[in-house]
Amino acid sequence: MDQLLISPAPHLHSKDSTRRLMRDVIIALIPSVLVSISFAGLEALLVLSVSVATCVSVEFLITRFLMRRKTTLGDLSAVVTGVILALNLPASSPWWMVLIGAVIAIGVAKMTFGGLGHNLFNPALVGRVFLLISFPVQMTNWTVKNGFFSFGYKTADAVSGATPLGIIKEGLASGMTMEQISELHDFSYLEMLFGKIGGSLGEASALAILAGLVYLLARKVIRPHIPVSVILSAFIFSGVLWLTDPLHYADPVLQLLTGGLLFGAVFMATDYVTSPMSAAGMVIYGVGIGVITILIRVFGSYPEGVSFAILFMNAIVPLLNTYFKPKAYKKEVSRG
Repeated sequence: MDQLLISPAPHLHSKDSTRRLMRDVIIALIPSVLVSISFAGLEALLVLSVSVATCVSVEFLITRFLMRRKTTLGDLSAVVTGVILALNLPASSPWWMVLIGAVIAIGVAKMTFGGLGHNLFNPALVGRVFLLISFPVQMTNWTVKNGFFSFGYKTADAVSGATPLGIIKEGLASGMTMEQISELHDFSYLEMLFGKIGGSLGEASALAILAGLVYLLARKVIRPHIPVSVILSAFIFSGVLWLTDPLHYADPVLQLLTGGLLFGAVFMATDYVTSPMSAAGMVIYGVGIGVITILIRVFGSYPEGVSFAILFMNAIVPLLNTYFKPKAYKKEVSRG
């Protein structure tokens, strides 16, 4: 079986394994999964089930019958891809669309390159962007039926509407100011922190995402360089724009708490295979994602930009690995 190498030579032996790392990622995703199910109910369960089942099945079939190799399902990477893809989709996503996205994620973005450790782009994000481009209507349908627990946020049988980022984008395009938009729509930071309605399943609660981040850092599954640099760069860049013109730019707290920025910074930008190996490379990579995300949100045609930003920086990773390498353990001493 192929071994997962996450840093350049020299290598030190450790007890870590791909299965252990993927298991920790799944555990870190549990808070976001539970919150998404509590707010979207059976719809969220359906999206998650179809996505995971399809990712696992496609990887098994390709590995077993096309590559004629021992199946790699035991490393749990297909399960992680399935969960992350599902959390990048609206609760209203039809099952057939979820299936297509999972096939693209595993069959094209991962297995075409040779499987785990060889893909250039994050498979779940490739699947999401493919669906966004192919089925824009379904991918922007934020209708959510009552979940298992409403916590007072939803009183109707279903809630439909654009995400806060979409509302801001549309309002500014129509000539409104941020003050006018805020008067019409109550953008509650508290609701965004504990669970907001509009958006993909993984965007349901910023607090759930942060809980996953704490777990991954405590278990040393990821290093803080990438998520911290993504979050700080997005906060600083959006803050500068907001300070220069608060009437036409959203404040940095709103930029962080809404949309997929936090989820992308924690669970997608930190993917071992598609992120840099060195600390300096990680920081540059993270800053690039944060800045590009805000650029797309503010000046692009899409209200959200984190998926495109991560995929763009995935393509830069080989260059970052070439020019930024970890320091050698020891210097060579002259014996003159």
